Amino acid sequence: MPTVLTHMAIPLAIGAGLGSRAIPKRLLVTGMLGAMLPDLDVVGFRLGIAYASDLGHRGFSHSLLFAAVAALIAAAAWRYFHAGAKTVFAFLFLSIASHGILDCLTNGGHGVALLWPFSSTRFFAPFQPIQVSPIGVSRFFSSRGLEVLMSEAMWVWLPCLMLAAGIWIARRALATDSGKGAAGG
Repeated sequence: MPTVLTHMAIPLAIGAGLGSRAIPKRLLVTGMLGAMLPDLDVVGFRLGIAYASDLGHRGFSHSLLFAAVAALIAAAAWRYFHAGAKTVFAFLFLSIASHGILDCLTNGGHGVALLWPFSSTRFFAPFQPIQVSPIGVSRFFSSRGLEVLMSEAMWVWLPCLMLAAGIWIARRALATDSGKGAAGG
């Protein structure tokens, strides 16, 4: 898995690119927290749940169904987020689902149960450039932890910065074009 904080890069990039009118602050923060939510499954280690179990690490909580159900529950409270229900659902689904997708891009672990409960198969992407993060704080503060951070900077944070900039530029261009049409018509 990437480090837990790196999981928030995707919702942060989308939110920054679209701006606070489209993704209000409460929704953005919830998306960032939601992107980290699937890793609460590490509690299973303390409870004796096997890593490879459907309830284990990278199991059901990393599935697309889990992302959809969690986003649907949050969308029921759409007024709290100062956004429409469809916006809340879409943004939170992308935020939470991005966790499993990023984990598929790492070079360690047992894969990700993206299709649970329809399949217990654990998936990896064909291309796995992200160094898997060590589990546990003490292991993170080592040369291995630095290697992971460098990998995440290159394969997650830099592309997310480019995504945010691309969305922002496209949004500005569309606003300029629609302004010209309104002024000319």
